[in-house]
Amino acid sequence: MPRYIIERNVGTGMTREQLDAASLRSIEAATHIPGLVWIRSYVSEVEGKLYCEYDAPDPQALHAHAERAKIP
Repeated sequence: MPRYIIERNVGTGMTREQLDAASLRSIEAATHIPGLVWIRSYVSEVEGKLYCEYDAPDPQALHAHAERAKIP
């Protein structure tokens, strides 16, 4: 299965609580996308970016996950 690293621009004003809420939405959304497996995420507070690593069957699965989780 292909591995993907997603770079998300979340801005520098995202609080820890907002990041935690996004994480919970992401975990829940992943259960609805066949074959999608979250590996790990990295936060760059200085850049305002989130880097997320997934195994997924195709890029469309990642887009569906982001839409369902309401994350950029």
